Amino acid sequence: MQLAALDWTIIGAYGVITFILGIWFTRRASTGVEEYFVAGRSLTWWMAGTSIAATWFASDAPLATASLVRQYGIFGNWLWWYEAGGLMLLVFFFAKFWRRANIITDAEFMELRYSGKSGTALRVVAALYHGVVRNCIVMGWVMLAMVKFARVLLGWNPEFTLLVCGILAVIYTVASGLWGVVVTDMFQFITGLTGSIILAWIVLDHLGGPAAMVSAIRELPDAPAGALDILPSTAHTTPLEFVSYLCLIFVLWSRSGHDGYPAQRLFATRNDRSAMLAAFWWGFLGITIMTWPWIIVGLGSLVMFPVSQASPELIADPELAYPMMLAKMMPVGLKGLLVASFLAAFMSTMDTHLCWGGSYLVNDIYKRFIKKNAPDKHYVLASRISILVLVGFAILTAANMESIEKAWIYIIDLTAGMAIVWALRWYWWRVNAWAEISAMVGSLIFANGSLLIRTGQSLGLFSADTAATLGILYTDEYNLIRAAIILLICTAIWIAVAMLTKPDSRAVLSHFYQTVRPGGWWGPIAEAHPEIRSDATGGQRWYGWLMGIGFIYGSLLGLGYLSTARYFWGSVLVIFSLVCLWGAMAFLREKKDEMPQASGR
Repeated sequence: MQLAALDWTIIGAYGVITFILGIWFTRRASTGVEEYFVAGRSLTWWMAGTSIAATWFASDAPLATASLVRQYGIFGNWLWWYEAGGLMLLVFFFAKFWRRANIITDAEFMELRYSGKSGTALRVVAALYHGVVRNCIVMGWVMLAMVKFARVLLGWNPEFTLLVCGILAVIYTVASGLWGVVVTDMFQFITGLTGSIILAWIVLDHLGGPAAMVSAIRELPDAPAGALDILPSTAHTTPLEFVSYLCLIFVLWSRSGHDGYPAQRLFATRNDRSAMLAAFWWGFLGITIMTWPWIIVGLGSLVMFPVSQASPELIADPELAYPMMLAKMMPVGLKGLLVASFLAAFMSTMDTHLCWGGSYLVNDIYKRFIKKNAPDKHYVLASRISILVLVGFAILTAANMESIEKAWIYIIDLTAGMAIVWALRWYWWRVNAWAEISAMVGSLIFANGSLLIRTGQSLGLFSADTAATLGILYTDEYNLIRAAIILLICTAIWIAVAMLTKPDSRAVLSHFYQTVRPGGWWGPIAEAHPEIRSDATGGQRWYGWLMGIGFIYGSLLGLGYLSTARYFWGSVLVIFSLVCLWGAMAFLREKKDEMPQASGR
């Protein structure tokens, strides 16, 4: 046991404050499903954006970030930095459309956008695919991080940790719905970010500052060759690794920010402009602000726990580096604050995913198909029960996981094939439900190709040599290249399916077009409604996207260079990011049309 009485007092105070904040909104959440799942559509942009960022700040992120630094160097964190492109796409191309749709879940979108039985079937499939399968994988790796954290800091066994995590996750999420989630997210984000910054500051102070830390790392004989590389370099990566990162940065970015719990927060904002600002604020907090404290701790771990002298446990599992640094570096009292910050990171992610997953099960399955006309209080009770069910599935998933990094990569594979169809369904009238179903099925098949290959071999469908040849694409070296290939193949499949099947009914397409006002390639639908005008051209949107990308990556790299004692380029990039921010805000400051009151089905 590594914690003193003062540490436990601080942790207890955090728990009490969180519980009070969450329970405070129980009565409000109980008034109806819309209050429970989308907070009455009254969130400000900064509340919604911070809540999404708090969900990103999960207990898995510090562990995985420090592990990537120990294994590859700083540039290993492009495994999640790449998502900035997709997040800025959300800001300038999709955020206001999500708000205008006036729905509760992104699965409900399927019957707003698509017609007939195929649209209905897709709604059910999407609810189960995203709300249960994908959702439980994410909650599983968040719980796995807490298992590793508790093992180092508290000496708890995995079973006990998972039980405690499950209980903590449902206490106020069940009671208060999205209002409780968002308000506690604000407190948890501040707690978590403060704790991670304090630990990074202590590490830098112990090592003598950025310049001394960099010097110590350069003198290490066993540090990764590219330990201090912020951008992937051919000098410190193999050609295959370098191509993999190019696929990640220039191809796979398009799969981010299209659905899920971020969309739920955008549904809950007050209007179009609030939705766009919320997504922008999330991108800045999630990509730029939260990253560097964890990386600094990862770099410090190379000095404090050199690779050649690390314990067998750390060698086998580099994701233990972050909690080991916390245990070693933090004094009594501050150690309790850091444990509280980890609990905050865990809770802010779990409460969001439980509320989001429950919204699928109730709004898109139970209310839509099983019990259609019950009182609101009945659906709120069903929502609370669904959250308990999801917690059980998440615990089972976590119990069968070993690596956070591998789970991250699996999710990239699982969603890669849907990236382009998710984007074009807003802008091209010819996309139909069968196209999206084919992309989803293709992604599911290719993401699990390794399992299918082993199954085929065991059934005698092909030889061991053939299985080995086919399995090359599923080795670690091809992880990111495989995801890019899945994206390209599934895109070709769904375009062919869309062109070979009938378009959706004109009535549904017209209703969607009038509700969302998307612009783009709407052909006969746009001709039938000449009064509908998009409020921004494609050129204006791409200008905003470029400015947003410049701001996010300029600030990200600028802080990185400053943190590693490369002050000239760090200062130049920070100034560049501020110029890009001015350009992006010029777009975001323009008055946006208010959302019409039409709703989905």
